[in-house]
Order: sequence, then structure tokens, then C-alpha cells
Amino acid sequence: MADSHPVVTHSKRAKFDDVRDDLKFAIEAKGLVIDYQSFINRMLERTGRDVGSARRIYAQAQAFVFCSAALSRKTMEADPANIAFCPYSMVVYEAAQDLGTVHVAYRRPWRADGSAASKAALREVELLLDAIAREAVGRG
Repeated sequence: MADSHPVVTHSKRAKFDDVRDDLKFAIEAKGLVIDYQSFINRMLERTGRDVGSARRIYAQAQAFVFCSAALSRKTMEADPANIAFCPYSMVVYEAAQDLGTVHVAYRRPWRADGSAASKAALREVELLLDAIAREAVGRG
């Protein structure tokens, strides 16, 4: 893998709700079902004082968890340890200090020690996640 950064981010100037909805639609347009939606900014705001910090990090931040039966099966048939990459997670956020810029991000599904078949299957997952992210920010 040429780029070793573990997190890939695509950004655009837009309203958070618009990009969030575009991300949901991009996931669903691939025939995937969102299993869980997490409201990360709400959790941070709710628990901040309990952990000694009331600093506001996000104006909005959500995560979507989903999977592809076909790609997940392919990655796990290549190496059962690839179960660690399932389900997939993508986030959409607007930082409190950069209002108006919305980011869509995902973790790269990559292992340095995997077989060629495992690396190829995980690359397919990354291509899917990247296509979804690009579509959500209008670069697809």
C-alpha cells in the first residue's frame, strides 16, 4: 500500500446534515445496510465533565457501521483473522473549530502480514469505502 496513513479523510464545505445524508445514501446505494449509527459528539458532550474535560471537539460527529456479505466473506476466506475488519465503520464530522467543513473518514483495512489473497480482498474493501466517501463529498 503506497499510503501508510491509517485514516483516509475526504472533506468539503457544506452543511453537516447534507453530507451525513449523502453518506447514508452512498452506503445504501451500494446495496449495504447500516446496522448501527453512533452519535459520537453527543457521547463526548455527555461524558466530558466526567473525564475532566468540557472542551467541545465537534459541532457534529456520527459513525455508521455496516458490512458487505460478499466482501466480508471474501476477506475471511482469504484469512479468518480478517474478521477484525468487520463490520466497516465510516464517520462524518464537523470540527467545532472549523465550522462549515465536513469530513468523511474511514480506517484502512490493511495488514502488513497478510497473504496475497488477503491483501487483495482487503484492497477491495478499501476501494468500496473510498468510493462511498468520495460519493458522499461529491467526488465520486
